[in-house]
Amino acid sequence: MAADYDIFDELARVKESVAKALDSAKKHGATSAEVSMSKQTGLSVSTRSREVETIEFNHDGALGISVYCGHRKGSSSTSDLSESAIESAVTAAISIAKHTSEDPFNGLADSELMATEIPDLDLYHPGSLEPQYAIDLALETEAAALDYSDAITYCDGASYNSHQGLRVYGNSHGLIAGYPSSRHSLSCVTIAEHEGEMERDYEYSVSRYPDRIDAPKYIGEQASKNTLARLGAKKLDTMTVPVVISSQLSAGFIGHLVSAIGGGSLYRKASFLLDKKGEQIFPDWLSIEEKPHLKGYLASTPFDHEGLATKDLTVIDQGTLASYLITSYAGRKLNMAPTGHAGGTHTWFVNHTVESQAALLKQMGTGLLVTDLMGSSVNIITGDYSRGAAGYWVENGVIQYPVHEITIAGNLQDLYKNIVAISDDADLRKSTLCGSILLEEMKVAGN
Repeated sequence: MAADYDIFDELARVKESVAKALDSAKKHGATSAEVSMSKQTGLSVSTRSREVETIEFNHDGALGISVYCGHRKGSSSTSDLSESAIESAVTAAISIAKHTSEDPFNGLADSELMATEIPDLDLYHPGSLEPQYAIDLALETEAAALDYSDAITYCDGASYNSHQGLRVYGNSHGLIAGYPSSRHSLSCVTIAEHEGEMERDYEYSVSRYPDRIDAPKYIGEQASKNTLARLGAKKLDTMTVPVVISSQLSAGFIGHLVSAIGGGSLYRKASFLLDKKGEQIFPDWLSIEEKPHLKGYLASTPFDHEGLATKDLTVIDQGTLASYLITSYAGRKLNMAPTGHAGGTHTWFVNHTVESQAALLKQMGTGLLVTDLMGSSVNIITGDYSRGAAGYWVENGVIQYPVHEITIAGNLQDLYKNIVAISDDADLRKSTLCGSILLEEMKVAGN
């Protein structure tokens, strides 16, 4: 199947369709317009109980069109790229724009901010789309998980996904740019039972490169190890103790910052970091750098969803909030320059202070290592944070036993300032690369 699909021919065809849509918008009287399309071809296979459960192929995508008639905006889409279908979609968007209210902040981003060079970020590495190849990987993963220990009572599924696609963006400033990309993953979920209580855990691997995902044997066995380590979990009494948030979760913990400094939250005055730019919100040793042009990384991109050129950015400078994350619409409302974050953030690097999680646990001494979070009660307006959690109780820097059915809580304004240390074990499967985080203390609610 992969041999019959030339991504670069497809990229050229989509660029032509985008150009036709822009020409049509101009012909029908739009003041300005932007057109984007993401298209994907891929295969997903899952197995359960050593049998194939699902095989899914996909080949989809739609052309999204937004036109501006003055400050009025209309949008439509079409998956049919024929000239007549594109023409119909454009006229539909024009009609919608004429019936919407004016918004003085609507419009394209400024032309001088558009990407002018599209670097090759090494994002495209297609893999096999043959079903049998994917089936073999999933079955091998599941077998490794089930054969690891008799205590593993059930495998809740193994899955392999391989997708390749493209993204094209164009607007009436004259920009039409695009690039291909790929993504491959292998995962496994296992269940074990101990004294009438069941525990489950998982393992997964993801990469732009098909030959860089972890081996099926490793994924299966690690999923089982993770599950077995949770057996015999105990509850804790309610207390206030130091807490380590594992590197598998730290990206999400830091990720609440993204919502709080995003333009949408700021102009709605719905952020605990409103008017905090230039103020210290983390310890003075902590910095966060965004690097969108690293080759092969999962969150790398040459331009954002408005066509703005992406560039390196210091988000946190020695504990100080150095930048908000602003789209052109939010920028007009806030009287700020856009930062190239339409569509989200790019690769973030959070610096570390110790070399390993083991060193971090030793520094903590006695406290809680959190390895799983459930549910979500995070108020970005106030910073109040409360999550169901599970993990391990630690004494003298050594894990003693697993714990579950607890809740950790605090306020992000305090928690961010009270980060004590970060280890050098960032999870490369995430877009925010941050090691395990040691917090001075958190409220732990248990018995």
